Amino acid sequence: MLWNLVAKPLLFLLPAETAHYASMGAFSGLLKVPGLSALWRRRHFVNDPRLASEICGMKFVNPVGLAAGFDKDARWHRELGCLGFGHIEVGTITGEGQNGNPRPRLFRLPTDRALINRMGFNNAGSKEVARLLTHELHGEPSRQPLGINIGKTKVVPEEAATEDYLKSFRRLFPCADYFTINVSSPNTPGLRKLQDREQLLQLIPAITELNTELAQQHNTHCRPVFLKIAPDLTEFQLDDFQHIVEATHLNGIIATNTTISREHLATPKSQVDSVGAGGLSGAPLTARSRERVHQLYLRVGDQVPIIGVGGIMSGPDAWQMILAGASLVQIYTGFIYGGPGTAKRINRYLLQQLEKHGLSHISEAVGAAAELDNNPGN
Repeated sequence: MLWNLVAKPLLFLLPAETAHYASMGAFSGLLKVPGLSALWRRRHFVNDPRLASEICGMKFVNPVGLAAGFDKDARWHRELGCLGFGHIEVGTITGEGQNGNPRPRLFRLPTDRALINRMGFNNAGSKEVARLLTHELHGEPSRQPLGINIGKTKVVPEEAATEDYLKSFRRLFPCADYFTINVSSPNTPGLRKLQDREQLLQLIPAITELNTELAQQHNTHCRPVFLKIAPDLTEFQLDDFQHIVEATHLNGIIATNTTISREHLATPKSQVDSVGAGGLSGAPLTARSRERVHQLYLRVGDQVPIIGVGGIMSGPDAWQMILAGASLVQIYTGFIYGGPGTAKRINRYLLQQLEKHGLSHISEAVGAAAELDNNPGN
């Protein structure tokens, strides 16, 4: 209530990126007050064993995570962990630090409950983020699984992309519970070419080899490795993923990133055109991302878990994504529009649906769209 009546209207008066840093700065400062961090956790977490799961050796208290892009430098993962998320994914982090694209580079489309961004992987770089996380974690694991999303440094040529990813992976290995290979952002020139079969059959095995080597050096386990893909893939590219999963022993897929499409927007075309290039996220992506998750589930759902992301604005959106085949979901734009109570509302809705359909655990709903009543309004 307070979010919709006061905080959101005030923040939406500010430029989107300014509001982002202002709100998180204030929230971070607030949680420094003794006892408030624990209070926020108690108020926002939905603790129910029916929502808990173990995937790739990681324990998730609930299926709702925060997608990469919100906490690019891993500076707020502790604070965000108080808001009811079952996991936090930080980044995208590149081999070297970079400023990203010129501002303004983040735009709201309130009529469509959407965002357009062309951030350009602005981040401090893998060396600095590794130093920050090492200092913050002090050898202790984060309360939720911490995923680290890595991408290619803009100035690195395509032929040297693998080495750039390996540099980040090596530096960040001790800090991550899992890694996400980002080859799907539309805002780094040439990045999406790395989604091609030949490129992935070079990149993923190189990371797998380093993963094994580092696990032996640190006397620990290999980190699960996920691949984040775009919603704009062709059917031919989707068909390739079954072979890629089998050939590379990839641990999972995150579907999807933002889209370059501008179809079916309610925002006037002149306003959209004035924003310019960038990836579109939010409600206009809901159906497309869910379709991609279902297509992937039919191809590889019996082999690897799928994390569904893109256009999840509410509990019904998350439920439908799980029915389509997602074992976990992630939110970003839905969090921007829905505020700090978003994960809690979604998790409560998921429990309601489990009760409605007589299911004892969330895993029973994964990929069950054909078996269950598929009306999200009920």
